[in-house]
Amino acid sequence: MSNLDEFDPKEHQHLRYNPLKDSWVLVSAHRMKRPWAGQVEKPPEEHIPRYDPHNPLCPGNTRANGEVNPDYDGTFIFPNDFPALQPDAPCPGTDQHPLFQSKAARGVCKVMCFHPRSDVTLPLMKNEEVVEVIDKWAELIFENKGAMMGCSNPHPHCQVWASNFVPNEPALSDRCQRDYYQKHGAPLLLHYATQEAQRKERIVVESSHWLAVVPYWATWPYQTLLLPRRHVLRLTALTVEERQDLAAVMKRLLTKYDNLFEVSFPYSMGWHGAPTGPHLSEDNSHWQLHAHYYPPLLRSATVKKFMVGYEMLALEQRDLTPEQVNNMH
Repeated sequence: MSNLDEFDPKEHQHLRYNPLKDSWVLVSAHRMKRPWAGQVEKPPEEHIPRYDPHNPLCPGNTRANGEVNPDYDGTFIFPNDFPALQPDAPCPGTDQHPLFQSKAARGVCKVMCFHPRSDVTLPLMKNEEVVEVIDKWAELIFENKGAMMGCSNPHPHCQVWASNFVPNEPALSDRCQRDYYQKHGAPLLLHYATQEAQRKERIVVESSHWLAVVPYWATWPYQTLLLPRRHVLRLTALTVEERQDLAAVMKRLLTKYDNLFEVSFPYSMGWHGAPTGPHLSEDNSHWQLHAHYYPPLLRSATVKKFMVGYEMLALEQRDLTPEQVNNMH
């Protein structure tokens, strides 16, 4: 019997290709049998008050810059009090050595509160409240949920960053999707969604308009990829029915996360869509709107996956296969 005949993805290490990054992931499923002697996180905070007079994101409270929040009863958007990007930063200049290059970085950073209450998260919100959040998502945004993901505030919120440059991750995704489109004549992620729908090996949640899967090339233990079933370039192109369906799918997906280890599951989440601004006049047919969920929990509510050593210096690596993870959802 040849080695190929004996291969079992649940037992033998192998490489998987990530077409959105043109890179490879090392999968070593046999490592899940080893005893865990790494860091164990403290159990997450169990009680979050509905309203905290000291929480700067609650309605009517004063933020660090002295601004007072309105008594909002839905979503609330305001300029980030500590923005990483500002609209009027000076240009570094053009006389530069090729090994010491810099260029202007300008933009706007905003914060969006999902709900007036601090003790709710998206899976606990009503469908119409989630639809209201989706309606506000018109730019590349991301959500940090949970203190271990760097979220400094328990109030349900996200950040909106708009920049005069395309960041590294979506820029790489843009190149890979463009290359695939030129070679195959169809969007990469539209082909991928069709394949996953047929194979039914990694689907977590599906509906008439959306598909959430553990991607074949996933790096994080419980990473998921959320895809529309039709060709959509940006969030702004979603129909009313697709937005309502998206709210229901997100609630189902996030409820599964919370139920997995019976904890409010931490994650970083963000949307990638075709670039805007000066790129609106370009042909972006290769793009397909999608959202990434990157949760850090590995084996339980208290064991976290770290990106260290080999992963930082050589290659992304995971122990659980995406198929094994999907069976645990």
